[in-house]
Amino acid sequence: MKLATFIKNENQRLAVELDNILIDIEETAKKNNWEEIITDVMQVIRFQPSQIQDFENRVKEVVASGQAVVVEKEGLEWGPCVTQPHKIICVGLNYRKHADETNAPYPEVPILFNKFDNTLTGHQSEIVVPSVTNELDYEVELGIVIGKKTKNVSQEEALSHVFGYCTVNDLSARDLQMRTHQWLLGKTCDDFSPAGPYLVTSDEVGDPNNLSLKTYVNDELRQDSNTSDMIFSCAEIVSYISQHMTLEPGDLILTGTPEGVVFGLPADQRVYIQPGDVITVEIEKLGKLTNKFVEEKALTYA
Repeated sequence: MKLATFIKNENQRLAVELDNILIDIEETAKKNNWEEIITDVMQVIRFQPSQIQDFENRVKEVVASGQAVVVEKEGLEWGPCVTQPHKIICVGLNYRKHADETNAPYPEVPILFNKFDNTLTGHQSEIVVPSVTNELDYEVELGIVIGKKTKNVSQEEALSHVFGYCTVNDLSARDLQMRTHQWLLGKTCDDFSPAGPYLVTSDEVGDPNNLSLKTYVNDELRQDSNTSDMIFSCAEIVSYISQHMTLEPGDLILTGTPEGVVFGLPADQRVYIQPGDVITVEIEKLGKLTNKFVEEKALTYA
């Protein structure tokens, strides 16, 4: 099942894509007199497995009977495919060839840092290039979305705790990131984690460590790799994090980026993201996430 979020009347709404048709779940529920009206993807993430299956079957039934309310994708305002993660946890230097291109040793344990929900935005949204950075970089990453409360889970059982996966661009202001030994500032500017368009349930993805992933900058291919190049697999990451903190349904884990980032080039060849650039990150089975970058305008809040 492919879940998505879109914006209508300034409110986030849940959609499901089936047979390349995007369905407005709230309006479909009202039209068909469903007892429960589901308005947000987080509700589905917190479902029990039997509830998820019942929900999917119900959506398929209304589509087959012609009773679904369809949302036109053209001109749609997309939201992040995960709307309210309790935690956003990221893994640094988790691809062998990315570590190689940055002359970094392979880590012995996952390098973890965090982001916040101010970084979330959606497909096709415009993203401001902050005036405080001159070195904004792209990073295509596989996002893991946790489906149930998880603590001290084994590697063998870890993926059974995953609800689904999504495409994420872990934007990184390299000059801010490297200003101190803490990476946080370079990772947490507004809209630095576009995610989507879809959250795809794990049953449709299969092995998360066998997915191609790519980045295009103004239609030029920059990153082209496979999640099989991860140093720590998805199962290892989920298990490791759960040994240190309890993971909750909806928590989002970013699993690292492959080679091909601007920062991996020789210093005299680095051309970072500029206003006007259009960047698409793509992961097999999960879809393409595209954003245009714009110049920052002065904005203050009293």
